[in-house]
Amino acid sequence: MGNNDSRKITLEKAWGHMKTITEHKVIVMDLCFKIGLTKQGLFHDLSKYEPIEFITGAKYWSGDHSPNAEEKKEKGYSVAWLHHKGRNKHHFEYWMDLQYGGKTEGIIVGGAKMPLRYTLEMACDRIAACKVYHKGHYNARDPWDYYCFKSDVVGPNLHEDTRTLLEDILKLMALQGEEKALAYMRWMLKHPDRYEGRKYKSIEPGCPTDRDIPEGYIPVCIHNPDETEKRD
Repeated sequence: MGNNDSRKITLEKAWGHMKTITEHKVIVMDLCFKIGLTKQGLFHDLSKYEPIEFITGAKYWSGDHSPNAEEKKEKGYSVAWLHHKGRNKHHFEYWMDLQYGGKTEGIIVGGAKMPLRYTLEMACDRIAACKVYHKGHYNARDPWDYYCFKSDVVGPNLHEDTRTLLEDILKLMALQGEEKALAYMRWMLKHPDRYEGRKYKSIEPGCPTDRDIPEGYIPVCIHNPDETEKRD
């Protein structure tokens, strides 16, 4: 089958994409409801059902990684992703902006501190993405491993407080399981002063060796077309 044929939208691909994004949304809703983010759970990722995002999803759908990654591979960018990240505040890319980096750096591109509720939704989003794409091979460490795999790209673009909180949640989950991570997120939502308006102090839940990637780890391909390769 030629590349043009493989990019045709079929009923099978459209239905497959619908099931994938709906499964993801349902999992995020469940996680958000458990920590107290009811409204965000209900409205999470609704833009994926809009034509500009859904058509791309149906065109490039495969079921084991993001269609946006395939669009990037073909075009060098993804219209669907550009639309998505500009409308969904749980993505750190939404908060990227020009900032003053001091006298030595001048104007730089950096990440603003994400509000607590969107940082927590981001954690739920990452957990759900791993569950959907890893399917029966999923375990509680996967979200942390995926974060480590992309830390060189993601880390520098996150505000320090946002990065530290996200890492605390994912490390806590890797070490002690989902319920412990959800309990911490619920606690944070009830004590927003620990994050909002001041520097967030890490709970330092330990780590399965910082930035340690298991041998042969296969990353979840969410946005980057090169992420389907095993890490050396």
